[in-house]
Amino acid sequence: MADDTARQAQIVLRLAGITKRFGALIANDAIDLDLKRGEIVALLGENGAGKTTLMNILFGHYVADEGAIEAFGKPLPPGDPRAALTAGIGMVHQHFTLADNLTVLESIALGTQSIWSPRLDRASARARIARLSAEFGLAIDPSRPVSELAVGERQRVEILKALYRDARVLILDEPTAVLTPGETEALFATLKLLVAEGLSIIFISHKLKEVMAVADRVVVLRGGRLAGERRTAQTTRRELAALMVGQEVSLPKAAPREPGPVLLELQSVSTVAASGTPLRDVSLQLHGGVITGIAGVSGNGQAALAGLLSGTLSPRSGQLLIGEAPPPGWSPRAALDRGIARIPEDRHAVGTVADMSLTENVISERYRGKPFSRYGMIDWTAARKFAERLIAAYDVKCPSPETRIRLLSGGNMQKLILGRALDPDPVVILANQPTRGLDIGAVAYVHARLIDARDRGAAVLLISEDLDEILSLSDRVHVIAEGKISRPFARGEKSVGELGEMMAGLGLEAA
Repeated sequence: MADDTARQAQIVLRLAGITKRFGALIANDAIDLDLKRGEIVALLGENGAGKTTLMNILFGHYVADEGAIEAFGKPLPPGDPRAALTAGIGMVHQHFTLADNLTVLESIALGTQSIWSPRLDRASARARIARLSAEFGLAIDPSRPVSELAVGERQRVEILKALYRDARVLILDEPTAVLTPGETEALFATLKLLVAEGLSIIFISHKLKEVMAVADRVVVLRGGRLAGERRTAQTTRRELAALMVGQEVSLPKAAPREPGPVLLELQSVSTVAASGTPLRDVSLQLHGGVITGIAGVSGNGQAALAGLLSGTLSPRSGQLLIGEAPPPGWSPRAALDRGIARIPEDRHAVGTVADMSLTENVISERYRGKPFSRYGMIDWTAARKFAERLIAAYDVKCPSPETRIRLLSGGNMQKLILGRALDPDPVVILANQPTRGLDIGAVAYVHARLIDARDRGAAVLLISEDLDEILSLSDRVHVIAEGKISRPFARGEKSVGELGEMMAGLGLEAA
């Protein structure tokens, strides 16, 4: 028993006094963090709290200005990513890094053999993968192409990659962001097997419910500093949220209300399969004063649905109606002119232009015509005043309207996009993953603004892979799977388990 207690108390990773400055900005301020063998520590913090910087220092992508790191009792050389891998530290990123043209076996073994080895010993690699798969409940066929794998299966491959390299510390960055409830439960079961075998895990997430379910301890960062540390058995979600943002936080509730008229409708719409899963015979009504939630696993037709509403995609068959008539010609400009606002899925790649200023970004969708254009020239005075108004109204933290938008945190960038979409009052709002990667404070802010827009009579289409978000915010819910959309369900009509099964394609009741 004493030996077991000593084993559990063994510190495998220690970060001491880590400080990192970027000019006048202190991203990490004297942060201490340790991780014991067989322990799961959750790392929480607002967007811009310093979590990513701390992990980049751990992996050698950045060099700390002050402080030191020890892995398994030995100093970890700064600025050397290979040293972290050699020390037994592995990481599974939120966005998987697998090549679709490789098999599972090739993806796992890639980079593990000497450059002098002419060929991969496939039999040996296959046997080792089979042993790891059985030991940790990560069933996968090594011969399958990565391109054929579902999201949950890809995550298994990423974890197997780390284990194949003898990782003893595993860092998981937002590991449930694209998983169904069933896949999340399977992941948590795997994590329990891993820690039972002595692995140690840092679990980075903004989902407090999951942190409470899986972690032994929680370390909270705020403003680059250590805000607090709690054992999950001795804390609550409310306390952790308050530590993250510095004050009490509660998510707003969408009170029931009577639906208004149908403002946009899809009638038996199918789309082309140019990119991703197409829509297949989809019917959908968006009512004024209603938040309609679309629950589903990534890649099941959400991109086609978003493209259809934003004007980048047209129906191959069926009809899109605004009011009671199909719009003549369909394009992004036509969608904007009809009062359809969009909060795009990827705020970096699609929602903003990184090296443009905040002012340029907020007028980017409507710089032609009044009030931002006069005689064919942009009225920069009007544009700047509009940017200043949005910055104040949506509490965007930034030096000035002329700041390049790439310098903003994710939460502040999303607030600016939200302001651009909601001002002036739109008729229909496409909210595609509106809180992805945001902390609890920013999530509460975005939810409140969407509820306000609904209460003013807008029809809100909420596309989200976060089932908790769908269930808490939506007045009615559809499930999307393989390009088909279910009939609508009132909030509370279906359990999380039932919706999870439908998201996996089981028992989908088509609209």
